[in-house]
Order: sequence, then structure tokens, then C-alpha cells
Amino acid sequence: MPRAARASVSELIEQGARRLRRARVFFGHGTDNARDESAALVLHALGLSHTDPAVYARRVGVRGQEQVRALLTRRIEERIPAVYLTGETWFAGLPFYVDPRVLIPRSPIAELIERRFAPWLDARRIGRVLDMGCGSGCIAIACAKALPWAQVDAADISAEALEVAARNVRRHRLGRRVHLVQSDHFSALGAARYDLIVSNPPYVGAREFASLPPEYRHEPALALQSGRAGLDSVRVLLAEARAHLRPGGALVVEVGNTERALERAFPQLPFLWLQFERGGGGVFLLGAEQLPADGAARPRRAGA
Repeated sequence: MPRAARASVSELIEQGARRLRRARVFFGHGTDNARDESAALVLHALGLSHTDPAVYARRVGVRGQEQVRALLTRRIEERIPAVYLTGETWFAGLPFYVDPRVLIPRSPIAELIERRFAPWLDARRIGRVLDMGCGSGCIAIACAKALPWAQVDAADISAEALEVAARNVRRHRLGRRVHLVQSDHFSALGAARYDLIVSNPPYVGAREFASLPPEYRHEPALALQSGRAGLDSVRVLLAEARAHLRPGGALVVEVGNTERALERAFPQLPFLWLQFERGGGGVFLLGAEQLPADGAARPRRAGA
């Protein structure tokens, strides 16, 4: 990046985008292109807001340019996702604080929440929601915003993740409606029942995890890896969710690239795979009555 005496914010963004393209960094943790990623980093380094269109013409002195250059260098050399460098991301139209204690929100479930789960569910009948594996709390908080009459439990096995979630709950002033619970799946939830259980659990298998771009190494492995085939967590959800759903309730789970592996393992379950206008997939919906009546989802044996 040239050391011009002064440069506009817009020029710095274009210069940063060129650096990111040359470095071949991986996009996919909040942005999908070099210019948007550069804009997020430049504005953060300068303490400016993207909501003010006038900032792009602002002139930046040498010191500000050095701050921008240093942040871009960290992004390139350390392969740290931009969201972890800025501490800010968006999900379902809402801002969230994130750091390496939690997965970076990027689930297509955001679009489903924005639609209040229509046409699959009657939002008026969703009085109690569980976000299983809540991480930053983004799904739980977005559900609480979209369904202002609902009570929401947000469960996670990680105490560190719950610290981040608590910060976001306070930020959105939802302490009376979003309740955080440290729990290994359903273990700490007792006999609680819900109209809707939503989960973006870990679903990356061992082989896929080994091949991920280096940016993923900055995310908590606990929130990504789920056994050899990536199905360990979803197996628990399928086995135990019905006992925690009210009649007519539903289970919504993202399983990403393990969609086909899941169908092979559970050929008896009538997964409804949801479609999204903004892209993404690997999200299924099952009604409470479609889950195994005995509370145990039985996978097909290997080789069967």
C-alpha cells in the first residue's frame, strides 16, 4: 500500500482489496469477497461507521494509513478471519460481538428466522424456543427479536462461549427473555419442552476438518468437529429432541456438507431439506411426531 500523505477511505479500501486478492485469503466468515472484507477492516482500523456514506470520501493521514496497513497485514499473515479482528459481525440483520471463543455466525438459518419460520411453522404458536449449541447467542437472540412473545433458552457446553453469548444478550437487552444454560446437549435441561428447537451443531468430519482453509483454525474446534463422519452431535439431537418437544413442535438443524451422510445413516427419517433465497443449505426440519417415538434415532449400521 503506497505511503501517500493523504488518501481517501475509498482508496484505502480498494488498495486493501488488491492486497487480499494477491494474498489469496479465504473468504466465508462474514464476507465473500475482497472488497467487502477490506471495507470492514479499513473502517474498523479508522474507527468509522459503514452507516455514514460520507466516510468514504474522508481523507486519511499517514498514521491512519499505518493502522489500516497493520490490520490488513495481520489478516494476511496470520490468516485470522476479519470478524475476529473487528469483533463485530451481523446475523439476521442484527449486530453481534464475536471473538475466538465462538464460531463466527454464518448460518442460512438466519433467513428462516427473518421469515419467522414461515411457511413451515405458525409463528403465533411458538411460545418457547431452544437454541442448542448457541455459541455467540446469535440464533437465540434473533429468534427472540423475531418472536417477541417467546421465551428462549440458549444452551452450550462451553462456558467461554456462554460468556460471549451473555455479552450479546446484554447488548440487545434480552436478559428477561433469553436464558443461558451450560449443558452438554440436553443433559442440564431436565424435563423442559419447547415448541421449536433450533441448532447449528458441530458437523465437520475428521477428513473435512483436516482440509479446511487455515482461517478455520482460529475457530473453536469444539464448535466444528463432530467425530469421524461429522454426525456425533446430530445423532444426539435426533435421539433426544422428541422428549423435549411439545406436540406439534419442530426440530431445525443445520448439518452442512454432511447432508448425504446423514440421509444414509438415517434412511427411515423423512428429512425436509429447506431452501434459501440467499443461498446455503444443509438445513433440515423434522416435526416432533416424525422423530423416533422411543426417543432413540437408530442409525443404519455401516455396510448395511
